[in-house]
Amino acid sequence: MAILNVAEVAAFLGIQEIRVERLARENLLVANGKDDQGKPVFDEEDVKRYKILAERLGGL
Repeated sequence: MAILNVAEVAAFLGIQEIRVERLARENLLVANGKDDQGKPVFDEEDVKRYKILAERLGGL
């Protein structure tokens, strides 16, 4: 289980970091916890599943 930070998730999804934080805040992308700076961290598998779902629904 790989853990990704906000910047890594943003790069993987092709969106801005602020949007990743908003997705976590709105519980659309469930965070696995927080890093030392208080920013959310995510499980890589959850991020991959979110990307597939978002693409099926019409994109990010």
